[in-house]
Amino acid sequence: MHLFLIRWPRALLCALLLAVSTVLLSVSLLPPALLKRLLPWPAVQRPCDRLLMQLAGAWVALNKHWMDACNPDLRWRLEGLEGLSPQGWYLLTCNHLSSVDIFVLQHALHGRIPFLKFFLKRELIWMPVIGMAWWALDFPFMRRGKTREDQRRDLEDARASCEKFLRVPTSVMNFVEGTRATPEKREAERSPYRHLLKPKVGGLSVALATMGEQFEALLDVTLIYPAGTPSFWDLLCGNLPAVVLRVRRHEIPPALLGMEAAGERARLVRQARWLEQVWAEKDAWIDAQLQTAAGADQAS
Repeated sequence: MHLFLIRWPRALLCALLLAVSTVLLSVSLLPPALLKRLLPWPAVQRPCDRLLMQLAGAWVALNKHWMDACNPDLRWRLEGLEGLSPQGWYLLTCNHLSSVDIFVLQHALHGRIPFLKFFLKRELIWMPVIGMAWWALDFPFMRRGKTREDQRRDLEDARASCEKFLRVPTSVMNFVEGTRATPEKREAERSPYRHLLKPKVGGLSVALATMGEQFEALLDVTLIYPAGTPSFWDLLCGNLPAVVLRVRRHEIPPALLGMEAAGERARLVRQARWLEQVWAEKDAWIDAQLQTAAGADQAS
């Protein structure tokens, strides 16, 4: 009860700080975002892009501070961060477990790779405040429609967004499972994995088609919460005891690149098979880590 009385006001304070900083960020992003659209010249766009990334980076740095303040006992286990560069271009994949994932990824990778940009459902552009920030930062919005026309427009929009990433170092992030993995969802889709949903190659394929040769590597990130999947309120209240995050660097095979219509179906098949191999290895690693953690708990 005593801990609750301490953590509850702290959680509300951190939530308020996040809300205020997000509003301020979104407002500050608008002038450079509008300027580079009104004056679409490289001499204007490049400095505007750099300023936008600096503002977004400052927001992430502030989030790191309140996350550390709320979770002073949080144990981080980070692997595979050597050799990364904030001046590089990376394509990231990651398993998806919780609303906390983005904040954990930004915390662990801030200053090591460029600011993360990820594919979003188009409806999210209308979210108050944060939708404006995503638009200003050129996040790719996807309709995810089932008709051929929607899919064609999705591809065109995503390619237009990805082409803007060529101007400044960028990390393009994709939760290839499409949604948060739960036992119920794994059972419903008959996933062949013990801890993951089936990966979907759509957003990954668009990024590879648009700027595949620009990417230095694909960074496959694996997230594990050894004490159980946290909620965002757990993060705010300091109930996140441990995070395991591993980054594996994969060179992107040339056979997966290209954007010509000819051979597109065969290329998608190759991309899907390659991603499934990455996912199978990830699932086996997660299983081994959880078994080790369970054994250590029993021994203690």
